Amino acid sequence: MSSMGMWLVQTGKKTTMPLTLDDLRPSEGANTSKRRVGRGHGSGRGKTAGRGTKGQNSRSGGGVRIGFEGGQLPIQRRMPYKRGFTNIWKTPWETVNLGRIAALEVDGPVTPALLVEHGLVRGEEFPVKILASGELSAAITVHAHGFSKAAIAAIEAAGGTVVTLERTDDWITARPRSRQLPLNRELKAMRVGKVGGPGRREAIAQLQEREAKEA
Repeated sequence: MSSMGMWLVQTGKKTTMPLTLDDLRPSEGANTSKRRVGRGHGSGRGKTAGRGTKGQNSRSGGGVRIGFEGGQLPIQRRMPYKRGFTNIWKTPWETVNLGRIAALEVDGPVTPALLVEHGLVRGEEFPVKILASGELSAAITVHAHGFSKAAIAAIEAAGGTVVTLERTDDWITARPRSRQLPLNRELKAMRVGKVGGPGRREAIAQLQEREAKEA
């Protein structure tokens, strides 16, 4: 028997060759050849090679970067004004509901240190706020940096006491360049940085003198 006959496979009435790797072909239309431009008028893309006549996009290395809109404010910078933004200066409050405090069943006052110990807040460096979700039946004293009105009412209704702690965390000051700070409001009123206005150091010195006289 010839070598060809050894590889023939009988399938019913037909004799076929077994499938091998070199028989694999991509589906029709899955792969297309690269378009060859600048190969004469008969190709339809000769001379200017489909780029048109003159202009930035016809040049080698021409075109603009992704997101460039001709100098106007691009959409990636317009969007924050339309869809909000992420405030990187916000205070990361740790919120604890009354139901979780009631589940602790501890004797004595509830403090941020106790909440950290039981894993209800991340750490003592974060301000703690108590919310009113859940039921509280025992009279307890709760120390925290903030309380919702409903939480205060629920704690006092159960015979407990609310103690508001002074915040000493890193988020008690506003952003240094924020106009919400009284200092920056004063500097703006004094026209710091404007034509004919004083410099920042000079303006701060004037404000300190004024405060010293008032004191």
